[in-house]
Amino acid sequence: MLQSIIITAEDILKHIKLSLKTSELKEEIITREIILNAAKEAGIKVETEELQKAADTMRFVNKLHSAQDTFAWLEKFCLSIDDFEEVVYISVVAQKLVAHLFADKVEPYFYENQLNYAGVVMYEVVLDDQDLGMELFYAIQEGETSFYDVAHEYIEDIELRRQGGYRGVLYRKDLKPEISAAVFAAKPPQMIKPIVTSKGVHLIFVEEIISAELDNKLRSQIFAELFDEWLKKQVESVEVLIDLDLNSKLIAA
Repeated sequence: MLQSIIITAEDILKHIKLSLKTSELKEEIITREIILNAAKEAGIKVETEELQKAADTMRFVNKLHSAQDTFAWLEKFCLSIDDFEEVVYISVVAQKLVAHLFADKVEPYFYENQLNYAGVVMYEVVLDDQDLGMELFYAIQEGETSFYDVAHEYIEDIELRRQGGYRGVLYRKDLKPEISAAVFAAKPPQMIKPIVTSKGVHLIFVEEIISAELDNKLRSQIFAELFDEWLKKQVESVEVLIDLDLNSKLIAA
């Protein structure tokens, strides 16, 4: 039985390669370099107070309530104090770069895409038979049955059946185009005519349309979307050369 195992940097690098994570880590490295380079070109500076605040937040999020907790966490991830400071620094730089690039673009983007951020509260039953769907639709319209009763009779998923087909708050991106078009044209509370898609026949009751509001949560979401799109374009335009000594060693072996 092994009494001890020594893990080297070369072992870690080899494991990354063999676990097929090289591509994923490569993209993360490229992203980091793009952020740091763009921040430098923009003249973005990070003050000591900002780093301290970000470090405190990171410790709080990771439940590092004492120095002992922090050192144990650093040891777990093989990080030095300098490494930790670099992690915090990159986090702060990225946030400041996002603000620098898109602070004046969030509101225009929101108003241009406002419909995409509207939400709908809806209930849904998906059937296999179109004729049955129409029959149940008219039965509900005429008061012969209720959407709740239909949901409890025809929904197979136990949890969804218990909730009467309640799908929660959904957005256009969550729905097929043919469904979102009908749903967001409804005048709640309204039962809309059955819609046929590749998944089946959809019986949908629209309870409420929630107008989009540019609050802090949505503002952060749009910042993230704009930044992700910007990063994607930057990554696509970068030429990447990988220099790993391990390649030659593995080939030679």
